[in-house]
Amino acid sequence: MKTQINDTPPEIQRILIEGYRRMTPQQKMRQVNELTKSVQQLALARIRKQHGEISEREQRLRLASLWLERETMIRVFDWDPQKEGY
Repeated sequence: MKTQINDTPPEIQRILIEGYRRMTPQQKMRQVNELTKSVQQLALARIRKQHGEISEREQRLRLASLWLERETMIRVFDWDPQKEGY
């Protein structure tokens, strides 16, 4: 299995991997949670820029539509991303 990250020097990658191996499962989960929040904040920023002044609900629906299938969005939220636009 190849573990080399293309844009990271091997010595830095080794340090990163050693650090990840020393982390507890709770620390790893916390890190994943923080990264997920960051991705969601970036997506919300794009949504706000793309759609201007929209309600908080519509922002959240558009965000959810990035992760959930269309059928789920319709069934759970009565909101069709194809009709509303992504």
